[in-house]
Amino acid sequence: MEEPVQENSAAKVSFSRDLGLFDATMIGIGAMIGAGIFVLTGIAAGEAGPAAILSFALNGAVTLLTALCYAELASAYPKSGGGYSYIKKAFPGAAGFVAGWMLWFCYIIACALYARGFGSYFWEFVQHYFPALSGLVFQAMGHQAPALLMTVVVGILFIVVNMRGTALTGNVENVITLAKIVILAIFIFYGLRQIFRIPGEALASFTPFFPKGFSGVVMAMGLTFIAFEGYDLIATVAEEIKKPEKTIPRATLISLAVTITIYILVLVVCIGAIRPDSGTSWQFLGRYQETAIAKAAENFMPFFGIALVIFGGLLSTISALNATIMASSRVAFSMSRDRMLPGSLSIIHPRLRTPHIAIAVTGVIMLVMAVLFPIDVIGSAASVMFLLTFTMVNLSLIALRRKFPELKGGFRVPLYPFTPVAAIFLNLFLALGQYSFAPQAWYIAVAWIIAGLFVYLVYFRKFVGAELPEVLAVRQPKSKSSSAYRILIPIANPDNVIPLMRLAIPIAREHEGEIIVLAVVSVPINLPLHEGMLWVHHKNSLLRKAIRFGREQGVETRSAVRIAHRVYDGIIQAAVAEDANLVLMGWKGYTTTRDRIFGEVTDKTVRLVPCDLITVKLGREDSFRRILMPTAGGPHTALAAEFLSLYQQAYGYEVTCCYVVPAGASEHQRETARNRIRETIHGTGLEGKAEIRLIEGKRVAEALVRVAGEYDLVVLGASREGIFSSVLFGEIPERVARYSRTPVMIVQQYEGRLKNVVKRILG
Repeated sequence: MEEPVQENSAAKVSFSRDLGLFDATMIGIGAMIGAGIFVLTGIAAGEAGPAAILSFALNGAVTLLTALCYAELASAYPKSGGGYSYIKKAFPGAAGFVAGWMLWFCYIIACALYARGFGSYFWEFVQHYFPALSGLVFQAMGHQAPALLMTVVVGILFIVVNMRGTALTGNVENVITLAKIVILAIFIFYGLRQIFRIPGEALASFTPFFPKGFSGVVMAMGLTFIAFEGYDLIATVAEEIKKPEKTIPRATLISLAVTITIYILVLVVCIGAIRPDSGTSWQFLGRYQETAIAKAAENFMPFFGIALVIFGGLLSTISALNATIMASSRVAFSMSRDRMLPGSLSIIHPRLRTPHIAIAVTGVIMLVMAVLFPIDVIGSAASVMFLLTFTMVNLSLIALRRKFPELKGGFRVPLYPFTPVAAIFLNLFLALGQYSFAPQAWYIAVAWIIAGLFVYLVYFRKFVGAELPEVLAVRQPKSKSSSAYRILIPIANPDNVIPLMRLAIPIAREHEGEIIVLAVVSVPINLPLHEGMLWVHHKNSLLRKAIRFGREQGVETRSAVRIAHRVYDGIIQAAVAEDANLVLMGWKGYTTTRDRIFGEVTDKTVRLVPCDLITVKLGREDSFRRILMPTAGGPHTALAAEFLSLYQQAYGYEVTCCYVVPAGASEHQRETARNRIRETIHGTGLEGKAEIRLIEGKRVAEALVRVAGEYDLVVLGASREGIFSSVLFGEIPERVARYSRTPVMIVQQYEGRLKNVVKRILG
């Protein structure tokens, strides 16, 4: 009877996928069209003149290269954490931790900037339209406290909004971002209308185009690059996006295209539509800096222009704040899930389906920094670290393509590898260029990175190093059986189920043990493990077949199912969890990968499984009568002899123990070889029941392969090389296993392997 499938009771609550293409695009646009478009336009114009348009366009091109890499990675690995997740997968350990540490810091600082910006815009609005009210407030609280109060209020408001759920957060973001786009569209409309009225004068405003040379363009690029950071937030919430492999690339490219277009049009309008009383339009914008757009609106918009721009600034700051709180909490959540931050940050609220603790902690840190610390230089440091993180993301794409060439998401970067390589150099160029005008930013960035490395090395590295691969157990007993001896049999090939069970049954009977039949559901590396539940039922027929056969033979047999990204992780985790004494597994007999000996699954299992191991290359026939066991002594061969004696008793196998001697060997050499065989089988049950044979040959492996055809099965013990050599079982067993057409069994004793390891470590 089929055993019921039981979901792991320890399975954690997962995110709900509530965000569609429109929602994801609004997150990207909302984060990019933030306070930057209102604050940085005048600053960029003052640094580069009309060429500030070129600065924005070039920044768009530079960030597009990285955006393409994000699109591919996010479609292939749709997990929360964004750039941190990709870097950690490509460069596990310290590099992954530092990437997450930097991203979390960048987003927190960005949140503080947006919250502080809202407070300033709010009181600017009140002061302009309700001067009496603002006068009373400023008189009672001073000029700083009112802005800080609004900073705290708006911060708490959007922390609560993010805690309430992704759908609510997405809906709020959609409304705010659409309103913001409409306001900027109205601003652009009136500006273009003014330009078309006086095209000659408007064109003259763009001459000379490079009043400060190309160095001014580079300077403006460094100052304004932070305005293009935001599309990465789409990747950061990937686990909450519907059909992420298609939605994320589309949302990333759409949001970037919309943002770049709006930025350039705003600059064109500001430079071409205004007519200052003195100087040029770009000098006018540079003079007013963060309020330049509001001043520009006075020149060509109706009476409501200033109010509209200030309202747009308010919407921009809260929109960016909303999106960035979501992103920063997801980075903290992902790092906690990977045991790189305290575990409580990875708890998902069972009803709201949000990482409420991560949101709360991120929000508190953000509010503390916004209220207590000057953040202008720290904001510049965040820009530097964004550029450094983008560099690491591009490196990750190259590394992951090499590691997993078979993995393909819904999008592929064009012109690979030129695209990520160009992005790496350009990001580094802009990051290094910022040192010339904000050296403190680099000092803070380096200090934060060093602090992160210290925290990792002192505390979190020990957890990462001890962490087992991610495996989901979906079928396991409520309590471990009373059997003292357990045999674990991973099964995948229907033809091998009964042959493997026949080899396990005599051993289980001898030890009064049980057989655990294991099925591993392999899930592509880019999908979450719980997706494997869809394929668990495909393993039921194999498990039923094995359980029925085992119980017919009078041996207690039960099933186990694991879901894993890599099959060997599932096997190793099951061996540990079930406290297996022996793993008995089949091998297909060949490998298609040059750098593998038996193939990835077998190689990794042989090296890491913590118990005795039998690996069998089976043939078309599953009935064995004549068995050949080559021997040169050692614990592995002794264990193989014990197993063979059990097979002989159960099935009546004819066992021949052999030793390879040189051609023309003397009688003394032959007698020495016979004694070696007798020593190996002494006390194993084969003594006096196995035939002894000497085989002549120049090379041991070739001689064994030559005579293997006379037998139904060749059984070998692993040789003494150990797991630190270039081979797994030893050169001779592996050559025989690879080239023999006869089925081959290799036996490896766990304690024997440990002794070899210790011996090699101690020299």
